[in-house]
Amino acid sequence: MLPALTGGQSDCVVVLHGLRRSAWAMSRIEDTLTEAGYLVYNQDYPSTSAPVEALAHEEISRALGWCRAQTVEQVHFVTHSMGGILVRSYLQHETIPELGRVVMLAPPNHGSEVVDRMQDWWLFQKLTGPAGQQLGTGPEGIAANLKPVSAEIGVIAGSRTVDPWLSWMIPGNDDGKVSLPSTRLKEMRDHLVVPASHVFIMRKRAVIEQVLTFLKHGYFGKDGEGSA
Repeated sequence: MLPALTGGQSDCVVVLHGLRRSAWAMSRIEDTLTEAGYLVYNQDYPSTSAPVEALAHEEISRALGWCRAQTVEQVHFVTHSMGGILVRSYLQHETIPELGRVVMLAPPNHGSEVVDRMQDWWLFQKLTGPAGQQLGTGPEGIAANLKPVSAEIGVIAGSRTVDPWLSWMIPGNDDGKVSLPSTRLKEMRDHLVVPASHVFIMRKRAVIEQVLTFLKHGYFGKDGEGSA
């Protein structure tokens, strides 16, 4: 259920979970943002039901409609994993006049080698759906076909893993799903590496504090591990 439109908040934050996750995964971020005075949209969406482009159009359009029903000055985004790809995909063809800042947690901005290795497996295809099949690093993947977007983007990447087997598939440092270099964007304003895994990065208190800092100031506090 969506929260009531209470009035008084000047900014709305759209929170987008990742592939095969739910709004609950982002609930700690939602609660903290609400306590900080933001109007927050955090809803489940069927991440395995359609390609990224269709998910982006449907879910972000719905979120923007909800935010615009309230009097807000800016609309920000906080995303986990594939949620960041949805925002980038949407901005390829649409503009958001009131767009504020975008914080991406562990985004596969250049795809994931895990998808490269597993995308032909029947079970992987069944579990991840059309969108999951698009998240590889090759030229056919969506990451290779997204152009830079005009937005104030901050990226937080994780450097820990809880799945050594998946990490074995990824060259260099990674969070268990995405390599550190893959999180980066040419147009990003700031980048921070934290000791967190892909699965739990959005639940870390220190990460959530960094999200708040970027939304307010447009940069991170530099108490992570630095930039990748």
